[in-house]
Amino acid sequence: MLNRRHLRIKVLQALYAYFQSNEENLLKSEKEMMNAIERIYDLYIFLLLTLPELKQKALHRIEENKKKLLPTEADLNPNMKFVENELIKKIEDHAQLRKISEERSVNWLGAEEQEIFRKMFLQVRDSETYFEFMNNDADGFEEDKAFAVALFKIEVANYEGLYHYFEEKSIHWLDDIDLACSMVIKTLKTFQRDGANYILPLYKEDDDEQDFVRNLFRQTIQLDKENEGLIDELTKNWEIERIAKMDVILMKMAITELQTFNNIPKKVTLNEYIEISKFYSTPKSNTFINGVLDNAVLRLEKENKIQKVGRGLMN
Repeated sequence: MLNRRHLRIKVLQALYAYFQSNEENLLKSEKEMMNAIERIYDLYIFLLLTLPELKQKALHRIEENKKKLLPTEADLNPNMKFVENELIKKIEDHAQLRKISEERSVNWLGAEEQEIFRKMFLQVRDSETYFEFMNNDADGFEEDKAFAVALFKIEVANYEGLYHYFEEKSIHWLDDIDLACSMVIKTLKTFQRDGANYILPLYKEDDDEQDFVRNLFRQTIQLDKENEGLIDELTKNWEIERIAKMDVILMKMAITELQTFNNIPKKVTLNEYIEISKFYSTPKSNTFINGVLDNAVLRLEKENKIQKVGRGLMN
């Protein structure tokens, strides 16, 4: 499921595109932003389907080895621990996952896609992770779960060929892949041998995350001139045009969030944007942004523009 930091990043990306565009069409930009967030779920489904694809490549290799002119004992009686993994079987047979995959047209069909998994399996087969689990003589569902989780976390999630594939599918997916991988790992860990197993939703049930995203995007645009004026005043030794565009947008978002969302503590807002700046702006930006935002808070509180509702939220 999506977390607030990732949602803030998607708003940041959408605002950057909006302010760089000559159109500045709010509704169009908002729709593109929401579609980009929705596509994170496609990435999650793609990644969840990787283990069954690897299993099929393993089965194919087993059958090919049996057809050798002079097959070895290992070729004729192969180690079946991976291809008989109970957790991977549950993913293969999962009706909800199959339905989602069909509805969203998310699958690994195609020559290019199958070649990715052929090469991936060759790398996985030679990995230390695969060797250790295939030869540890342990069995049972929990062992199969540990095998599947480790294989995904160490081998699949770090496979360079997937990164190239996803980069071609969407310019934003490389920013989203860590989150999608964490969702897959969480899903795998929750699976049980008996009882119902569920695929994660994109948003928590009955939450307000979509409203949060839309309001943050719209309000940052609505308060743009006002916030720009405040930033200009607080950076008197700098011309605002000289400040990195990403820094300016991050500060505008933070100032907007401080004033608009009365249920988010000040400290949370400030920490979130400082952390985001470490990844999306210049090396020294977090210190600069921290200083400007601290002064912005003092000014906004003096003007009674920050109103928090709830115990402890003013901190």
